[in-house]
Amino acid sequence: MPTVAAPNRVRMLRTARFALHLITVLLVAVTSIRAAADGTPLLVVTIGAGAFLAWYGAGAAFARGPAARWWLFGLAALWVALLVLSPEFVWLSFPVLLLAGHLLSARASWPFAAVVLAAAIVAPLLHRAELTFAHIAGPLLGGGFALAISLGYDALLRDAAERERLIASLLRAQQEAAELQDELVRTQHEAGAARERTRLARDLHDTIAQELSSVSLLARTGQEARMPQIDALAQQSLVELRRIVAALAPSELEESALEGALGRMLDGLHVDTGIETALGVAEGLPALPTPVEVAFLRVAQSALANVRQHSGAAKVDVRLEGGAGRVRIAIADDGRGFDPDAVRGGSSYGLTAMRSRMRELGGELLVETPEGGGTRIVAAVPTGAGAEGGTS
Repeated sequence: MPTVAAPNRVRMLRTARFALHLITVLLVAVTSIRAAADGTPLLVVTIGAGAFLAWYGAGAAFARGPAARWWLFGLAALWVALLVLSPEFVWLSFPVLLLAGHLLSARASWPFAAVVLAAAIVAPLLHRAELTFAHIAGPLLGGGFALAISLGYDALLRDAAERERLIASLLRAQQEAAELQDELVRTQHEAGAARERTRLARDLHDTIAQELSSVSLLARTGQEARMPQIDALAQQSLVELRRIVAALAPSELEESALEGALGRMLDGLHVDTGIETALGVAEGLPALPTPVEVAFLRVAQSALANVRQHSGAAKVDVRLEGGAGRVRIAIADDGRGFDPDAVRGGSSYGLTAMRSRMRELGGELLVETPEGGGTRIVAAVPTGAGAEGGTS
């Protein structure tokens, strides 16, 4: 993954190479002129300088990797040959040392530099010139500085490349993290949609489906006197359906507490079926959070629908109780009962929905069917459950 620093590093490298090429050409030209002026045959100087520049240009254009190091050694050999022609070519040690710092490792560049500097110092002696302090200090200071500059610049380039690699790795990690975050959001959205579908299915079963079932039972009697009850149930189903679509709180709880909603449900059951009903609320029962009221209301709706359709009961009793850190709603009837094992595999959607509601609130659902008949359903949740939840 490219970064902003990469083009800058490329420009720096190109600028440094151009400067090195320019310095090399200028030094070859100057030293060749001085060597010719010092008495070295012009033809020999031209051939020697030409060979050096040709080798230098070929390597700069084509030498890469291990071949570049051998090219450097060949260039150094040509430079030594030029020193034999004239001591003026000692100045070419600077581009040779600059190349050494770039092409050789730090461990190999210093021995190479020692050989080059030794040749630069000894060169005047080959031409019977007097060895002075300048002949020693000049190559040592200038050559050492050139090598140090080259090594430092090359280290800067390596550091810049490493920083670019780290930045690219960080950007890739950030991109992967963003992709994972997007995937997590999608997964959460899908999970939320699944939960909402489950909630709507339960609401539809506990309200619309049960009321439509009651409408069907009343309609089958064929009694005209039942028409007002059928109309009332149909109107109630319509209200519930609109409430579910609008995702509002249960309509039974909009204007009164759970006790009033349960009382109206029991009154409707008595009017429709003649079943005797009773509602008991324990004294001191704390105010329940809306999610708990909704869950208890739905459990009661589903249980009373079963009483209406299947139990054959003559009496049903509903109680709201509290104690031992839990609040409970219990629905008991004196009907024929049923075999819990027969519906434990999931054939009873109503019981499955009740248990699911209780689990969401950290509670539990108990179903008791004594041998003598009757059914008792108890839904219990911890006190304070649903205090921060929303409606369902």
